[in-house]
Amino acid sequence: MDMFSPYSNLSMGATPLHIPDEDLAKFESFSQQQQQNNVYLPKQMTYPPPPMMMSHMSQQPQTPVFVPMVPAVPEVHTPAIDASPMMAMTPMDSSILPQLQNIVSTVNLNCKLDLKKIALHARNAEYNPKRFAAVIMRIREPRTTALIFSSGKMVCTGAKSEDDSRLAARKYARIIQKLGFNAKFLDFKIQNMVGSCDVKFPIRLEGLVLTHCKFSSYEPELFPGLIYRMVKPRIVLLIFVSGKVVLTGAKVRKEIYDAFDNIFPILKSFKKS
Repeated sequence: MDMFSPYSNLSMGATPLHIPDEDLAKFESFSQQQQQNNVYLPKQMTYPPPPMMMSHMSQQPQTPVFVPMVPAVPEVHTPAIDASPMMAMTPMDSSILPQLQNIVSTVNLNCKLDLKKIALHARNAEYNPKRFAAVIMRIREPRTTALIFSSGKMVCTGAKSEDDSRLAARKYARIIQKLGFNAKFLDFKIQNMVGSCDVKFPIRLEGLVLTHCKFSSYEPELFPGLIYRMVKPRIVLLIFVSGKVVLTGAKVRKEIYDAFDNIFPILKSFKKS
């Protein structure tokens, strides 16, 4: 048995042998070859081992263990999500579409009426000839008001849609019939429709009246809104600095929508910054 075997004790006073340069060169070339073949070598094996380990490795060569290289997983950075609500608004958005607020219609009952008798016997009716020469009658469904004249003409106001206006006029005519008058329901016609909307931004009314002086008038000391008289369709618009718009003078619903489509680009060009 050799004196400096792997199993010998260095504490016996023995001096380890010096490693030859050619053996060290062989070990370094072996380490480089294993790294090129993707073999994982522990950090402590990158330095030359003690001499007695060299002698042991020369006597009993070890079979290298191939460990597959696991690619590093890249760190994924998730962008921060803004929790603020999105306030996207388009010109034709349904939130700024004009809504009907009032419809005025007329109908002919085709008979002479005794207004005093109607005021005495009908519910929710009032008549003061010194103030106004018509009976004022109200119903709750649809919530409307009627002006009934002695000539048999009637005006119905307050409805929110065309169907509600016709239904309310028929109810008023039925009430007159129940009071003993030979009332008919003739020549029903919508005379005026009023719509309103909010464009959601403030408007420079001074610049608007200077640019469109032929169609608009603005007297803030008399009335806070700008009066814009559109030619086609024949609609009158009340435009306020807050962005509120009132459209009136239409006979059909489409005229209100067309007037708003025409005025919206103009209002947007005079938006306050």
